[in-house]
Amino acid sequence: MRRISKLTRVAVGVASLALAATACGGTSSESGSDGETTKGTKGLAIAYDIGGKGDQSFNDAAYAGLEKAKKEFKYTTADIEPNEGETDADKEQRLASLAKQGYDPVIGVGFAYGPAMEAVAKDYPDTTFGIVDSVVEGDNVASLVFAEQEASYLAGVAAAKATKTNTVGFVGGVDIPLIHKFEAGYKQGVQDTSGGKVKVISQYLTQTAEEGGFSSPDKGKAAAEGQIEKKADVVYQAAGLSGQGVIEAAATAKVWAIGVDSDQYQQEALAPYKDFILTSALKDVGGAVYALAKSVEDDKPLKGVQTFDLKVDGVGLADSNPKMGEIAGLTDAVAKAKEEIINGTIKVKTE
Repeated sequence: MRRISKLTRVAVGVASLALAATACGGTSSESGSDGETTKGTKGLAIAYDIGGKGDQSFNDAAYAGLEKAKKEFKYTTADIEPNEGETDADKEQRLASLAKQGYDPVIGVGFAYGPAMEAVAKDYPDTTFGIVDSVVEGDNVASLVFAEQEASYLAGVAAAKATKTNTVGFVGGVDIPLIHKFEAGYKQGVQDTSGGKVKVISQYLTQTAEEGGFSSPDKGKAAAEGQIEKKADVVYQAAGLSGQGVIEAAATAKVWAIGVDSDQYQQEALAPYKDFILTSALKDVGGAVYALAKSVEDDKPLKGVQTFDLKVDGVGLADSNPKMGEIAGLTDAVAKAKEEIINGTIKVKTE
């Protein structure tokens, strides 16, 4: 458990909150009734990826994990937004500030925190760090990685069953290896299910994250509109906040969108479009965040590579939209593909 009793902690004042926001950059929200600026005396802190809280996807999933940990362990937490155009040095300062204030664990949400975490973790050996979607070496670092390609394969199965035009789309936020995993699994699922009869149109919004590939709904909307003009009637997006534009475009055209990371059919901000969100390829970022927090609370902190795949329900496919069940063969095909991925019959590509 925590290294000092909750009864001996003092409330964090407004002044220290303001100082934290200034030191770390971006905006910060800190919650909980107690805490002090001694190493290891506070709870979980997360530093968001590009797009920040409110993306209805990746970052919001991490926040859900933080909220679960805060409720269960009743401790002080913090979540901090990124700045537009920030550098690795800015990220280093953010992570170091959280560790110095006593947060444990400290999690960087997204591969962009890799260089910063590698630099900072060794300076705070008594703090457990976590990074989502990247591998960072360190005795006090847990690398929380996912089999995105497996969930994407299932999304491809659903798309192949749902399409009426035999053309489907994929919109990736940034042209990087992580997003290639989503595309590879999706394409394989489509092709295996359709016997090669369904065409997949792919597009990446930007070459780098700094160009807004994960944070520009207008770019996502334009890309989806272009694919829909080419007869795509199912569009899967792995584009963070930009994916909201993809979903909007699909709903406007009355074709299917497939969400990502969170169950986007259930997201309140996307409610106007929910009837056109067929499903979502799930990635349990919140579960991974919570698992690391719990391991620290239990004094058995996770470290090294922690892989979340179909076998452990770390990824999956949402079934919230009842219209999925109305498409002939879709539910059974997804269930069969899931079973075969888990037992090794289907080997899903990552590139």
